Amino acid sequence: MIKSLILYSTSACQLCERAQCLLASMPELRFVAVDVVDIADDAALLSRYGMSIPVLANASGAELSWPFNADDILQLAS
Repeated sequence: MIKSLILYSTSACQLCERAQCLLASMPELRFVAVDVVDIADDAALLSRYGMSIPVLANASGAELSWPFNADDILQLAS
C-alpha cells in the first residue's frame, strides 16, 4: 500500500510554499504520495483550514498544523 499525505494550502501563501519545499526536500518521502489541495476551491475546506494553513494530513485523518518539521512529517507518514 502506498502511503499518502495531503497538504492543504492555497496560492500566494508563503508558509504553504515553505511547507511544500520542506516536503520536496525529504528523500524519505520518495515513496509517499503527496497531494496538494488548494482550499480556495472548496468552501468547506476554506472554512475549516482558512486560518491555519498549511495543514498536513495523513490517510487516517491525523493532522499537523504549521509549523511542522521533518521529524513531525515522518511520524505522521509512518
